[in-house]
Amino acid sequence: MKKLCLLFIGVLSMSTIYAQDISDAIRFSQDEIQGTARFRALSGAFGALGGDMSAVSLNPAGSAIFSRSHASFTVSNIDTENNTRYFNGVNNSNDSDFDINQGGATFVFASNNSSPWRKFTIGIAYERTNNHDTNWRASGLNTNDDGNFSNSIASYFYDFADGKRLDEISALPDESLSQAYQDIGAVYGFAHQQAFLGFESFILQPDDINNDANTTYSSNVSPGNFDHNYSYLATGYNGKVTFNIATQYEDNLYLGLNLNSHFIDYRRSSLLFENNSNAGSIVNRIEFENNLSTTGTGFSFQLGGILKLSNEFRVGVTYDSPTWYTIEEETTQYLATVRDDAGSNVTQVINPDVVNIYPQYKLQTPAKLTGSLAYVFAKQGLISFDYSRKDYSQTKFKPTSDAFFADQNDIISNILTDAATYRLGGEYKHKQFSFRGGYRFEESPYVNGSTIGDLNGYSLGIGYNFGNTKLDITYDQSERSSETPLYNVGLTDIANIDRTNSNITLSLSFNI
Repeated sequence: MKKLCLLFIGVLSMSTIYAQDISDAIRFSQDEIQGTARFRALSGAFGALGGDMSAVSLNPAGSAIFSRSHASFTVSNIDTENNTRYFNGVNNSNDSDFDINQGGATFVFASNNSSPWRKFTIGIAYERTNNHDTNWRASGLNTNDDGNFSNSIASYFYDFADGKRLDEISALPDESLSQAYQDIGAVYGFAHQQAFLGFESFILQPDDINNDANTTYSSNVSPGNFDHNYSYLATGYNGKVTFNIATQYEDNLYLGLNLNSHFIDYRRSSLLFENNSNAGSIVNRIEFENNLSTTGTGFSFQLGGILKLSNEFRVGVTYDSPTWYTIEEETTQYLATVRDDAGSNVTQVINPDVVNIYPQYKLQTPAKLTGSLAYVFAKQGLISFDYSRKDYSQTKFKPTSDAFFADQNDIISNILTDAATYRLGGEYKHKQFSFRGGYRFEESPYVNGSTIGDLNGYSLGIGYNFGNTKLDITYDQSERSSETPLYNVGLTDIANIDRTNSNITLSLSFNI
């Protein structure tokens, strides 16, 4: 059984790798197109339409469009393909999953004829808001002519060790490496643990090994070229449970409120193999594994309205509040090296078998405002357009009075920006059949536009109306490129990833 290590002091020092990772803050701030097949077939352009359970998740006034109580359930097959480039290496990976990603019901209560409030609705729905399942591999020969070892994982451990006392990053006499890793984490935190791994694996050499107060180090890995094989695996999802109330005023105005309970379940594992044959290197092989588990809960609300300007033309507006998350994280690590010791290869393994449990932290994602237009051609079809804007630079770690959080928030405000999303969808009905299509474009949340690039996606779907029951199926695809550093400290070289998400979604909806 793995031992548990509570890092009470280490919350700040470990943050550069795990808890306060900006890429993770972005991940938990973004929503993917999920939901019913009809909603996905129009690429989510449903803000002025309503009459669909996922449309209710987008604009809470949408439930008041229903004339009868309604329910729907959705399953989907999600396929993710990653094409990765890393120096001279090109790799391809694929991941496919089957999920139940939506379910919910709205109950309609008509008022008496004399009231201008024509009906009230209440509803409850579950929906996945983002799927994190993905895997990719980066392999290639990492070359560097600068005469240093910044292109080696040794630089990761060196950056953490530099300036730290030797007696704070080394095992005591007769103390096991596992116990030392646990104790150092509990007393000093994550950064000291990383320095400990570098020293005890012989990657780092103290300038004065007999002096506990030593704070300077050199590397037993010589500069040159390094063969890297890096694998990344993530699983999990974001989801929410929505409690909805809405009403219709007279014939043309619909108003609604959503109260959302959010949750995060995310797992990530990375594994690096590094080999070198550089002249003077004592350590020639390194294997480094990191595992992260993230769970969280949060709350948000939505206010929305839909106005029928005429029988054909509708407008909608929705305000999404920030989501206020409370997040918890756990990590495990493994490190092995092979070194040349007097002409013989010696393997050093550090497998602490320790789960690092970090203090809770708060994350506030940015608010979003959406405007929607729709034109309905009687019972023959419709065209719908949504525009939304979210300022990712307003993402915040809390409490903001904390000096480290304040520094991270300053970084976020400089590297992230506001981003717009455009969604366009259409539907044509012929007898019992409905034919649908859509397109969406999402701007990058990064100022540089490349750390996470723009997203382009399209969708096609068909539905059949049995009368009281409807069956819908949709295929949608999106593409997005990103530049991902292997690590945020030391070895920060970029893997270029072109990701394609393809989904087949099947929904059953019916009147109650």
